[in-house]
Amino acid sequence: MIDVGALYRAESRRALATLIRLLGDFDLAEEALHDAFLAAAEQWPRDGVPHHPRAWLVATGRLTALARLRRRARFDRAQGELARRMEASMPVDIGPPALKDDRLRLIFTCCHPSLGADAQIALTLREVCGLTTEEIASAFLARPATIAQRIVRTKRKIREEAIPYEIPEAAELPARLDVVLHVIYLVFNEGYAASTGARLTRGDLCAEAIALARLLAELLPEPDALGLLSLLLLHDARREARVSSTGDVVLLADQDRTRWNRAQIAEGVSLLRHAWARPPVGTYTLQAAIAAKHATAPDSASTDWGGIVRVYDLLLTADRTPVVELNRAVAVSQHAGPEAGLELLDALDARGELRDYRFLHSARADLLRKLGRHEDARAAYRRALELTAQEAERRFLEKRLREMEDLC
Repeated sequence: MIDVGALYRAESRRALATLIRLLGDFDLAEEALHDAFLAAAEQWPRDGVPHHPRAWLVATGRLTALARLRRRARFDRAQGELARRMEASMPVDIGPPALKDDRLRLIFTCCHPSLGADAQIALTLREVCGLTTEEIASAFLARPATIAQRIVRTKRKIREEAIPYEIPEAAELPARLDVVLHVIYLVFNEGYAASTGARLTRGDLCAEAIALARLLAELLPEPDALGLLSLLLLHDARREARVSSTGDVVLLADQDRTRWNRAQIAEGVSLLRHAWARPPVGTYTLQAAIAAKHATAPDSASTDWGGIVRVYDLLLTADRTPVVELNRAVAVSQHAGPEAGLELLDALDARGELRDYRFLHSARADLLRKLGRHEDARAAYRRALELTAQEAERRFLEKRLREMEDLC
């Protein structure tokens, strides 16, 4: 039995990246991908899965796109000319070697300097990684309708300005690196802590982000590219232990550390050493240093929280964002006690920048619970629950709420 759904999850974004390169149009490529999977669902159960499924999907999608353009040409002469030019410019060989770097090419297209930074990131998350507009909106703390409009406008600009689908020349790469790193980071975050749905984590997105980070580190082995790959590996090493056998949240302090991937931790620490040895130390390298302190602690009680706070201090000088301040406050609560952490979180809450960020309210609730302020903790857990669409997180918060209600 052929599981076309599983194949779609495994191959669709890579096949789409290649179709966009071949067809030069996002919307036409998405139509072609849909047609190719419909053809696969019909033909493969009868004829068997081809030796290179992705290459088959790309070839089929290309042919259906050309047929679609020819049909449109009956009503629009420009469509017929486009089909002729497209057919003449397409390479004959679209086998596996020709497909290797298409995802990276597509990322650099989406992150072209003529596009705004927010537009670059939103389009990449949608087209390269297949995140929904709701998931992207969660990453931006924005409305889904706003994100959808941004993506449509960005696609139109790429088409109208004929932005090239290519990896830039070596001299242009450093200037484009920051946005590409940020995009890969956001993809991993959605995989490591899904914003919606039944699953707490999405291993497919984590694997995709790590694969892209590897490609980028090979293409441009700058310190922060190495730092990002280190960070992703160190976090991903702990991913499976974050979820119980029933799909529930397992907090860091309660995780079974024998389930952590020691090979990934060793590779992440090695990459971190290389990145740290080449100043200036960037934000992803600093985050990797924090992750390494967690990953190398033999048990929860041995965690070097003081060292983690010191690295957060360095990170704040390089990247003073409310989320970094939130994470530092949690580390301070572990190092100096819940009162010290709560003071920082209350000040952050009063500023209003993270008013609708579920992790701020859940962090405050945990510290209020530890301090015995059960009524305040219950209110904070309720607010976090209102903002949470992730089912495993909702179950965890509902359990905490019941505990608080029993104590009030």
